[in-house]
Order: sequence, then structure tokens, then C-alpha cells
Amino acid sequence: MICLETQHFNINRMLLLIVGLWPYQRSFLIELQLILFFGILITFIVFQLTTFITSECTLGIINKVLSSSFFFICLLIEYNSFWINTDILKIALKQLQEVCNEIKNKNEIAIIKKYGSQAKCITIGLILLVICFQFIFILLYIWPYIRHIMILNNSQSHSPPHIITEYFIDQEKYSYLITVHRHAACLIGSLAMLATGTMLITYVQHICAMFSIACNNVIDSYRIKLAIDISHENNSKNDQKSYKDIIHAINIHRNAIKLLNILVSNFQGSYIFLIAAGTISASCNLFRFMSFISIEQLILSLLFLSILYVYSFISNYMAQQITDHHEYIFITVYTVRWYMAPIHIQKMVLFLLQRGIKSLHVTLGGIFVGSIQSFASLTSTSISYFTVLYSTMHD
Repeated sequence: MICLETQHFNINRMLLLIVGLWPYQRSFLIELQLILFFGILITFIVFQLTTFITSECTLGIINKVLSSSFFFICLLIEYNSFWINTDILKIALKQLQEVCNEIKNKNEIAIIKKYGSQAKCITIGLILLVICFQFIFILLYIWPYIRHIMILNNSQSHSPPHIITEYFIDQEKYSYLITVHRHAACLIGSLAMLATGTMLITYVQHICAMFSIACNNVIDSYRIKLAIDISHENNSKNDQKSYKDIIHAINIHRNAIKLLNILVSNFQGSYIFLIAAGTISASCNLFRFMSFISIEQLILSLLFLSILYVYSFISNYMAQQITDHHEYIFITVYTVRWYMAPIHIQKMVLFLLQRGIKSLHVTLGGIFVGSIQSFASLTSTSISYFTVLYSTMHD
């Protein structure tokens, strides 16, 4: 039997425990941790927006504030979406475990393990990427100190404000507290995006595994074709086995769609706001990247853009994977000689054929359809907004 929590979700469990979002083992201390982390993120966003109160609202200042504040709003939305959907994550993991408990065939177990291993590899790769991003962000703020010490053999009083904030206090006097707050918000937000994103990737990989078991493509699944080929032998025992196998395939297919609908329906509201905030942040950071006044600001904008585009690409790629795996079912069932099977088996196959006629897309709020094409459209939209900003600034 496959134990998902210890075999396939162990890294995700560790990441979610760090940020207090693991749906099990909730305690009073975990709730305090959630409130603390959420408070650090939201106050850092607020102290960026309060810059508009004390500073002249030029287009340059507005762009600098929005480019960073909307990036952290994205992190906040991601964190909050998992916090409010704790029960949904429990239900999804429970249903997925029930499906795995019903799988006894070694070939099907191998398919689940293969996709689980792929999810782990993606998770480890993203962990390394986030570590690199976090290292660059920290280096961006300590580099002026290092450079000043190396050149002048002394230290600066405070680091340059690459992210503009207004705390209504003496920022030079309390520079170390402000630095701690800034880096804590960045670390919490990065871990939250990493933990929640990789958790959803692992769910998607297991949904794809369920589709693969049901659809019989040449690499990963075999059940439908095997069942129909056996039925051609006109043996009553094999005929009964074929019937059971097709029922099993239909049940797995139905459970995969049910699990997908649970996740999409409960996360779609948060992700519509995430898409909007991400598009605004990407546009503002593109503008900041093109009109930089220092190498540090250029690197910061490039860092934010890289995170946003990598996250957007992976999200849309995972949605495309679901669509592609679902289409394999229709292609596979249609190409095998199902019409030569006994009538009662043909009737079962028609369930899959009818469902396969309609493409399965991950749609958020009935507006945004996840796919590689949608990623290109989002990228194009952010560039279009940037073009408008840039032309307005230089008119």
C-alpha cells in the first residue's frame, strides 16, 4: 500500500509545517504562528503603501512602490489561500489516499510512484531555485556594506532603500529592525509560495497519474486496451475481467476529475486575484527594469520578474499537463477496437468516449484557462501594460 504522506508528500509536509500551513496536527501554537506570519507579510505591504502619505506621488515613486508591494501581495494571497482552505486540503489528500488504497496492481503502483517521484524532483528543483533567489536578495542588501568596507575600510550607516517603505520612525536609527522586518517578510513569503506551489504540483502529478492509469498510452497506462484485447478471446472469464477492468478505469477517471474539481472550485477565487496582482507587479517591474538608476534596482526588478514568470509558467504547464493527459483517454479508447468487444463492454467504453469529447481545462472563475497559450497571453498582457506605462512616462 502507498502511504502518500510519508512517501510522496513528505517534503511538501515539511515545507508546509515551516510556514504553519500543514492541514493536520493543528494546535494553538500553529495558529499563533499563522497569525504572526500573516501579520508580518501584511504589515510590510502596508508600510510600503504608506510611502504615498509622506512622499510626492510622482510616476517614478508610484511605480517603485507598486512593483514591490504587488509582488508581496501575490505572496500574501498565496499564503491566505491555503490558510482558508485547510479543510479542503484534508479532503483532497484523504480522497487521493483512498484511490491509492484501492490500487493493487504492481504496474499501476509503479505509475503512481513514477509521478510521485517526478513531483519530488520538481519540488527539490524549486527549493534550490528559491534558495538562490533568497541568497541574491540578501546579497543585494549586504553588498553595499561589503563594497564600502573593501574600498574605504569602514561601514555605511544603513543599506539603500531598494524597497521603499515608510514606518513613521527614524529609519536610520531603527534600520536594523526595519531590515529584520523586510527580510522576514521576504523569507516567509518565499517559503509560503514554495510550499503551497509545490503542494499543488504534487496534487496535479497524482491526478495525471490517475489519468494515465485509466487511458492506456504507450508508456504509462494499459488498462483499457488490455481489457478490450482480452475480451476478443470470447472467453467468459476474460470477458468478466475486461468488464471489471473498464469499470475500474472509469472509476479512476471519475475520481481524478472529482479531485481536480475540488481543488479548482475552492482555489479559483484566490487565484483570480493572484493573476491580477501578478500581472500588475510584472508590468511595474518591467518598467522599473527598463528605467533603472542603479544596478541594485535592476537586479531586484529582474529577481521579482523571474519569480513571477517562473511561477506563472509552472502553473500553466501543470494545467496543460492535466488537459493533455485527459485527451490521451479519448485518443486511446477511440483508436483501440472497442467496437469489436461485447455489447455490454461497448456500453461501458461509451462513458469514456462521451466524456473525452469535451476537453478538460483548469478554468479559474470561468475566466482564465490554464495552458501554455494562457502563459503566453499573460506575458503579453504584462508587456502591453508596461508599454503603456513607458510611453506615458516618456511623452
